Amino acid sequence: MQLRIPGPTPCPSQALQAMTKQMINHRGREFAELINSITTKLKQVFQTTGDVFLLTSSGTGGLEAAIVNILSPGDKILATSCGIFGDRFADIAEKYDAKVKRLNFEWGKPVSPEAISKALKAASDIKAVLVTHNETSTGVTNDLGKISSIVKEFDKLLLVDAVSSLGCIDLPADNWHCDVVVTGSQKGWMVPPGLAMVSMSEKAWQAHTQAKMPRYYWDFTKAKDYLQRGQTPWTPAISICYALDATLNLMLNEGLSNIFARHAKIAQMTRTGIKSLGLPLFAEDNCASNTVTAVKTDDKLDAAKLIQILRDEYNVVIAPGQRKLRGKIFRIGHLGLVEENDIKTVLEALARALPKAKF
Repeated sequence: MQLRIPGPTPCPSQALQAMTKQMINHRGREFAELINSITTKLKQVFQTTGDVFLLTSSGTGGLEAAIVNILSPGDKILATSCGIFGDRFADIAEKYDAKVKRLNFEWGKPVSPEAISKALKAASDIKAVLVTHNETSTGVTNDLGKISSIVKEFDKLLLVDAVSSLGCIDLPADNWHCDVVVTGSQKGWMVPPGLAMVSMSEKAWQAHTQAKMPRYYWDFTKAKDYLQRGQTPWTPAISICYALDATLNLMLNEGLSNIFARHAKIAQMTRTGIKSLGLPLFAEDNCASNTVTAVKTDDKLDAAKLIQILRDEYNVVIAPGQRKLRGKIFRIGHLGLVEENDIKTVLEALARALPKAKF
């Protein structure tokens, strides 16, 4: 089976084997060694010298943790969005009574750094900016490097959803002055769902000391205190931790620059292959994601039928569009455990399935 959705992604044999290990005491020496190993390696991939925490949750839990640890009810937030997951980040902040100014962009287009600059000039009391680095729902990667320079020019906090980018697309958290960066285990990290990983800058910690949003399970003060003892505040997903430790070894052995180059090459191969089949891409090449490709359909192509044919006849699983894009696009995930032959298989299956999915 070729699982080519934007997550969960396939797991390498090393991760699957690691998860067969027996349980250990999560308050004992063995787990302390495991979490310390993971944390040290995570910092290398986050490209940070700051704190990084493991949370037993989905990526969305990590986003909620970012909000409640940094902000207070009534804080004014600039939430940028060009798709579903940008909207979700804003929704979470609103649930905790932040005053959210939404800066929305056409789906399929990137967030405009210039628009962020204009919005920050117009509202000096904004405390933080929310950005989704890679918008999975539309196959768009935002120019986080440029966005971060603008956000820091105005001395605002920068909270980043990097769930489907970190570990696949370059994101130097310290160099780009990202205050909180959130990612999830089931994406480029090549392990099952169940862990979120979050980094904190010194400026984020300063904000944390003043933050008044309610938190219990997500409290980073507790997370930091327990990590110093080689523990997590609450029971961790031990089997997934085993797997993550194994895949981090694979990632660091490959090297970050090689990982980024592999994803870029495979993404370009995917886009070129899609165009050769006569299908248009949803995102323009200058902002197209290196982890997921969104493909437009038309009134002659039944997207749902195409997805079903690929699954049932060719053992290829791709993703539909979401919400207002359902039936209008389909998406191919190419992140984590992916090589050129995988995409070749997908493209060959698409070539055979397309005529069968025509109206």
